[in-house]
Amino acid sequence: MEETTIPLQSVTKVIGLETLGSTQDLAYELAQKGEPDGTLVLACEQTAARCQSGCVFSAGEGGVYFTLILRPQKADLCALSLSKHAAQAAADMLAEVFEIKTKVKAPHAVLAREPKTRKWKKIAGVLVETFFDETNRVALVGMGVNVNNRLSASLRETAVSVKQIIGAETSKELFLDALLDCFWKHYAHWNVSVR
Repeated sequence: MEETTIPLQSVTKVIGLETLGSTQDLAYELAQKGEPDGTLVLACEQTAARCQSGCVFSAGEGGVYFTLILRPQKADLCALSLSKHAAQAAADMLAEVFEIKTKVKAPHAVLAREPKTRKWKKIAGVLVETFFDETNRVALVGMGVNVNNRLSASLRETAVSVKQIIGAETSKELFLDALLDCFWKHYAHWNVSVR
């Protein structure tokens, strides 16, 4: 049986900001102005992040927050399908690199099992939005992961961070590299599955 090799994409440009309202909103504006495929909008903190239901929340310092601007080749651009692949990529990376038990709560959340409480809690969220500009299909893949976050008491019942589970801080740069590497593998298969 012949093995098929799918070329992986990579980030072509990084726009990094300390604090931002929403990486998703900035990425949308930039995509409308023609920002290229593979542009990564990254923030250390978001003050008006949005989830799939549209509610706004703060995404505090310590997490990894980004939106990728993608211009897929796929003919049937489905945000729900891409969201599931992005969430699975995050779950896979957390399991492989940090040995954290994870599962995807379809289609937009990644849950991690907190050993101390034995409860499944949210560790990451995904927001995928799609639209067509004048010449291309555009997908905005937004993701937020609780990495070194200090979660408020009200959030600790339902959310957890990598730091809480493994008991140590993690380099956000290395974390992002590992997450993007896993994402590109999932995206490559998704992008060629139907043209």
